[in-house]
Amino acid sequence: MTGEAMNLLLEVRDLSVRFGSKEVVRGVNFSIAAGEKLALVGESGSGKTITALALLRLAGDAKISGQAMLRGRDLLSLSEREMRGIRGGDIAMVFQEPMTALNPLMTIGQQIAEVLALKKALSPAQCAQAAIELLAKTGIPEPVRRANSFPHQLSGGQRQRAMIAMALASEPALLLADEPTTALDVTLRGQILDLLSDLQRKSGMAVLLITHDLNLVRRFADRVAVMEQGVLVEQGRVADVFGAPQHDYTRRLIASQPRRDVVEADAPAGTAPVVKTQDVRVIYPTPLPGVRGWFKKGEFVAVQGATLQLLPGRTLGVVGESGSGKSTLALAILGLLPYGGQLAVAGQGWQQPATRNTPANQQLRRKVQVVFQDPFSSLSPRLTVEEIVGEGLKVHEAALSVAGRRARVEAALDEVGLTEAQYPGLLARYPHEFSGGQRQRLAIARALIVQPQVLVLDEPTSALDVTIQQQVLSLLQRLQKSKGLSYLLITHDVDVIRAMAHDVLVMKDGAVLESGTVHQVLDAPQHPYTQRLVAAAMVPPPG
Repeated sequence: MTGEAMNLLLEVRDLSVRFGSKEVVRGVNFSIAAGEKLALVGESGSGKTITALALLRLAGDAKISGQAMLRGRDLLSLSEREMRGIRGGDIAMVFQEPMTALNPLMTIGQQIAEVLALKKALSPAQCAQAAIELLAKTGIPEPVRRANSFPHQLSGGQRQRAMIAMALASEPALLLADEPTTALDVTLRGQILDLLSDLQRKSGMAVLLITHDLNLVRRFADRVAVMEQGVLVEQGRVADVFGAPQHDYTRRLIASQPRRDVVEADAPAGTAPVVKTQDVRVIYPTPLPGVRGWFKKGEFVAVQGATLQLLPGRTLGVVGESGSGKSTLALAILGLLPYGGQLAVAGQGWQQPATRNTPANQQLRRKVQVVFQDPFSSLSPRLTVEEIVGEGLKVHEAALSVAGRRARVEAALDEVGLTEAQYPGLLARYPHEFSGGQRQRLAIARALIVQPQVLVLDEPTSALDVTIQQQVLSLLQRLQKSKGLSYLLITHDVDVIRAMAHDVLVMKDGAVLESGTVHQVLDAPQHPYTQRLVAAAMVPPPG
C-alpha cells in the first residue's frame, strides 16, 4: 500500500445526485488525502456545491447514489443518527454567506459554544473560554468582546472568521469551504485564505475548497478538480492543470480572465470633463446616545474631500474595500444623495437638494445612468423585458409612440447582444427567465436606451462567473468605443480595474488616498494601502 493510499481520508466513487428526473451530478470520482487541499472548480450550476452537500446528506430531497468512503465508512449508507455525529464532527462546513448562516438572535460566542457543548461535552464555562480561544486563533481582534457580539455587529471578514472558528470547534478531519471569500474584499480574501492555510497546517485537516475563482485556486490548493454541468471533466495538481489544461472547458475557464481592450489614446488637451468634483463631502446623520439624541444628531462622514475628473470616452476606476465610500461617492454623482462641495455632470451641477426631481435635475439624470451590482434585485420581477428597458423613455421621451418606443427597445437589446432570433418572445419575458449574465445585459440596455454620456458601473461583474464576467466586460469595452461613453467604475477587483480603467482613484474610510493613470497607480503604487491592495490581488504562479 502506497503512502498516499494509507493517508487517504475521503474517496468519492461514482457519485450521482438526482432531483426528480433531473440528474445534476453524474458519476463523480475524486479523493482527498489527510492534510490535502483540493479545490472543486466550476461555474454556477456546475454541481460543485450540491456535490459537497451530498457528502453530508444535506441535499434536501435529492436521490443520491454511489459511495463516499470516509476512513472506510460509506457516508451515503450511514443512518441519520450516525450522520449527525459526522456533521460538524469529522466533517465541518463553512458557507458562502455567513450573515445567512449565523443565527442573528445569538451572540457569536454562544453559537460557537453550542457546537462545543454538543461535540465536546464541555461545561458552560469551558465552552465560553474555548469559544474565545477559537476566535483568537482565527485572528479576530478583541476576541472577548467579539464573543459577546451579534453577527450584525461584525464586519464581513469578522463574520467569516467566526464561521471558521465554529467549524474548527470540533477539530474536523475535513473542512468543506463553500465559496468562503466570494462576499469579501480582495485584501480580506487573502487574509481568509492565509488563515485557512495556516490552520490547516497546524491541525493537519484536509480542505475541500469550492470556488469559481481561479486566482484563489492558484494561491491555495494542492490539487484541482474541474466540474462542468454536473460532470468532473479534469483533475490533477494545480501546476499541471493550469500549465497544460486538457479539457476545452478548463481552457475556457483559464482564458476567461479580464482582458484589456480599450482606446489608449489620451484625450486632446483642454477637453472638458463630463464629471468633475471638487472637495465633495457626504455626511450621514447618526443618533447620539442618551438625552442629547433627542435634540441633536451626530455625523458620520462617508466621503470627505473627494476631487476627481472623468473625461469623455474614458473610464475612471474607483477602487477600495467595503466601507471605503466609493458607492456613496457614486450615489452623490448620480444625484441620489445630498452632498457638499462642487459637483458637475456635463458641465451642469445638481439643483439642490440633488434628490429633488426638478425639471433641471430630471434632464441631468438622462445624462448619467447606472448599472448595479446585482441585476436580479435591480430589475423589477413584475415587469417584462420591454417594460424594463423602455421605462426610461416614458420619462425622458414621453411623446414617443408605442411603436417608436418598441423599436428603440429592440435596438438597445440588439446592442447588448439580446435578439428575438436568439430568444423567441424576448420582449414578453421576465427577468427570472434569464441567466445572471443575460440579466446584466438587460440592465445595461435599460441604462443605454436614454443615450447617456456617463454610465456609473457599481461592481457590474462581481456577482458573475469568470466566463460571464469576461463577456460583460468585453461588451462594455465595445460599447465605450462605439458610443464614446464615459464610465465611472466602482469595484474592489483590481483585475477588473486593470482591464477597464484609464485612470484610478483609491479610497479608504471616505478619503481619496491616491489617484493617477492606471499604470501609475497599479504598477507603481505610492500609498501603503494601495500597495497592500495590489499585492493582495497578485497571485503567485502555480508550482
